[in-house]
Amino acid sequence: MPIKIVPRSACRGSEITPEAVYLSRRQLLGASGALLAGAALPGWALAAASSYGDVEAAKGPDWFERKLPDTRWQAATVKGEDITPFKDATHYNNFYEFGPDKSDPAAHAGQLPTQPWSVVVDGEVGKPGTYGLEDLFGPDTLEERIYRMRCVEAWSMVIPWLGFPLASLLKRVEPNGKARYVRFETLKDPQHMPGMNSSFALLDWPYVEGLRLDEAMHPLTLMTVGMYGRVLPNQNGAPLRLIVPWKYGFKGIKSIVRISLVEEQPRTTWQGMAPNEYGFYANVNPEVDHPRWSQARERRLPSGLFSPNVRPTLMFNGYGEEVASLYSGMDLRRNY
Repeated sequence: MPIKIVPRSACRGSEITPEAVYLSRRQLLGASGALLAGAALPGWALAAASSYGDVEAAKGPDWFERKLPDTRWQAATVKGEDITPFKDATHYNNFYEFGPDKSDPAAHAGQLPTQPWSVVVDGEVGKPGTYGLEDLFGPDTLEERIYRMRCVEAWSMVIPWLGFPLASLLKRVEPNGKARYVRFETLKDPQHMPGMNSSFALLDWPYVEGLRLDEAMHPLTLMTVGMYGRVLPNQNGAPLRLIVPWKYGFKGIKSIVRISLVEEQPRTTWQGMAPNEYGFYANVNPEVDHPRWSQARERRLPSGLFSPNVRPTLMFNGYGEEVASLYSGMDLRRNY
């Protein structure tokens, strides 16, 4: 379903600073080696990988290959900012099902089976059922969106995602008049998700997130199956992840196995863990601090001791023109 919104912040891929401008010579040489090693991959994979200097080419499932050739720039809503290098985006993650450290997901998520994959759609819908991943697309083809991603921990990235609008899926399953919220649930698999068995396993698994129905239907809300022109890596939420770019990253629930249309606001995982720190809305807001740190500024990755790359945080993560009307009249300090 083509996206018709063209905000003032929109740009084409050609307007993004090319990877070659800021990747080191070593990274470029490494990327060339990776492309040579991937010579057996389909042509689209090599073309996609060459678009991002340090991306690791990977063969996706058949449905991904069929959808990807029609990928087109639809709403690249970051202008004049560098795309985060692939290695940073895939090796600095919060995915507590695999462990508490940022490196744990990349170290342990590879063992998670992601094919085949099915998603239960239930609740206040006219067409409930268990859907294979490709069936969730319906007639949609993949779209590439470059979005800012702002973690509640005050670090951020710029990532090119591949996905399809959540709104198109919801319309196909026909929410009824009682549906007011969308509840999402992550896979619960202690055998392949070692973080569930660790000392950090204080969270109430499975991980649960939610959106108000109008937030879920917004054109910027994306169901994601890929990034950097290739299939989504396990540590980034394969095979299906939610992206809501104006909200803190923990709203982007990973490895989704259930989508429920419900009448009451769902109790989300971090709300249950620390309700004074993590609210249901989780809109990026530099004027509302986390109880333990300021949200006024953020550290854009990659960063280091001598190049901290700190910048002011943008209201709604820079997407206020598109989404502020969703919260008209609301007290954003109370509804954090």
